[in-house]
Amino acid sequence: MIFSLIELKAEKVYEFNSLCQQAYKEITQLKLNNGLVLIEKAKQQNSENLIPLVLENYIDFFILFFNEDPAEYKIRNKKIEDRIAILKSGPESSPFYNFSLSMVYLHKALIAIKFGEMWTSAWDVKKAYLYIKDNKKAFPTFIADDLIYGAMQTIIGTIPRGYRWFANILGIKGSVTEGMKTIHAFESSNDPWARLMNNESTFMYAYLMFYVENKKDEALQYIKTKKLDLVNNHLLAYAAANLNKNNKQTEEAKNIILNRNKSPEYLETEIWDYELGFAKLYHLETKESIFYLEKFVTNFKGTFYLKDVNQKLSWCYYLQGNTAAAQNARNAILKKGAANSDADKLALKDAKTGKWPNIILLKARLLSDGGYNKEALQLLISKTNNDFLKEEDKLEFTYRLGRIYDDLQQHNEAIKYYLAAIQLGESRTEYYASRAALQIGNIYERQGNKTQAITFYKKCMDMDDHDYKNSLDQKAKAGIARCKGE
Repeated sequence: MIFSLIELKAEKVYEFNSLCQQAYKEITQLKLNNGLVLIEKAKQQNSENLIPLVLENYIDFFILFFNEDPAEYKIRNKKIEDRIAILKSGPESSPFYNFSLSMVYLHKALIAIKFGEMWTSAWDVKKAYLYIKDNKKAFPTFIADDLIYGAMQTIIGTIPRGYRWFANILGIKGSVTEGMKTIHAFESSNDPWARLMNNESTFMYAYLMFYVENKKDEALQYIKTKKLDLVNNHLLAYAAANLNKNNKQTEEAKNIILNRNKSPEYLETEIWDYELGFAKLYHLETKESIFYLEKFVTNFKGTFYLKDVNQKLSWCYYLQGNTAAAQNARNAILKKGAANSDADKLALKDAKTGKWPNIILLKARLLSDGGYNKEALQLLISKTNNDFLKEEDKLEFTYRLGRIYDDLQQHNEAIKYYLAAIQLGESRTEYYASRAALQIGNIYERQGNKTQAITFYKKCMDMDDHDYKNSLDQKAKAGIARCKGE
């Protein structure tokens, strides 16, 4: 009898109790130390409860995903492996068995991408998918599954041709339409699990709406409508700032970053300097941009973004007329960081050419990227192709006018310049022609002309051997899926 009681007491459980729920809420605001304190209390309360392990994994995920420190990765990745082994010892009769393993494998996969381990990431994504798929069959009313399942369905449905090997490993077919329906239903549900996980689902849904559905304005309106606490919730503040910046609403992004709670209880991360450095650059505030970007490259331990940031630093100095500092920053592009992202690849490619951009086009590009379209147009409106000697500058000038008119909602003018950019550049390695085709597709899709939209999305994908090939293909593929309702 005594031995039976000891065995019963030693059984592992998945108990997402009030203490664990509070820890989860703190962690998904990026108050990681607060979450850790609550996790320790939960462990003391019941040492056999496995949910604290899942919460610890969230902490490791956020630290590694945002900061990318290789030394931390060695330590924390081993802990993730150990947690997986322990989680597998839990009761399979609980809906949290498969759910927890799926979430931890998904975290592991996303971290692996940051550290350039693409094969590891592919296999871990497959494991995450299989666990969550099994859980939906075994526990069809357990709504927490839909957060992971919906997001994975959506993302897998947009894997570009350049990553077909990734899709082949997965052996699964996604659906943008079905995935977004699933995650939207979860996000808007009043189910207790959906309410608890609202920080996480809001973050995911906003990004998927913005990048996969291409509903950029709607994604930002969704964030505003929810009246999120962008001061005290750093996870959602980051999402709002990053998406506003990437939607050319730079002033709004700056305000969010500067007004966030600066308390030391939040995750310390250089990502804020990165975002603010870009925001300042987009308004040609080069002195302030240099301050934040230099701070980022000095303190950031990872490899993503470094080449791209050093390129932006070189541009700042170049615009200031400081050629020595500009060249030093360009030299850093060649030596520091990895070329895994499209932006880093392009920065490296540009640095190797030894050429510097046309100053007027560079200023117009930065102002346009920041949403300062009237200022950008003023720089170009009196120019023609004949004002530029190089073919690549003629192409960029044409494309840039298209983007500016597009952002100013003058779509007929935009399409005219986009078509000219395609004609000039479809056989060149710059991304302008492919992006022009994508933008025309976006215009026609918004106008409800799906046949024409698909034509230009396919044209975007048909262009080969150009910068940003994979990311542009992914956007075009998502556009075709949207137009076909797939």
